Amino acid sequence: MGAGFATSGGLLDPDGAVERLAAWKGRIDQLAADTRAMSDRLQELRVTATDGNGLCEVTVDSTGALCDLRLGPRSQRVAPDVVARTVMDTIREAKRQLADRSQEIIADTVGTDSAAGRAIAERVGQRLRDPDATEGGDDQPRRW
Repeated sequence: MGAGFATSGGLLDPDGAVERLAAWKGRIDQLAADTRAMSDRLQELRVTATDGNGLCEVTVDSTGALCDLRLGPRSQRVAPDVVARTVMDTIREAKRQLADRSQEIIADTVGTDSAAGRAIAERVGQRLRDPDATEGGDDQPRRW
């Protein structure tokens, strides 16, 4: 052997190279399958939330868009601005639950140990959690 090149499992070992390529391809194929499973599960996801006073029930789809709103009988006996505020708060709660459930799906499928998994989880969380929600009172304007 010359020039310090190992042939058994080393740089110039064709069998070793084939094994490494096969292992790499296997990891890529598994990642692709996991990503498809994640995408399918996220697209099917819907979350329904109900306010604690029985005024409304909302359902949001996988993008956080409102896809169903049901007003309870009590909503007719409450001031319209209270109903509106309750609906908006309930939508925010549904989106928070959706973000949590999405994070679980991402962790279950592609995992959060990879840079790609962490980036997807972060992007989904940012998109679904309402950064404009106020923690103080209701005197602050809220943007849609």
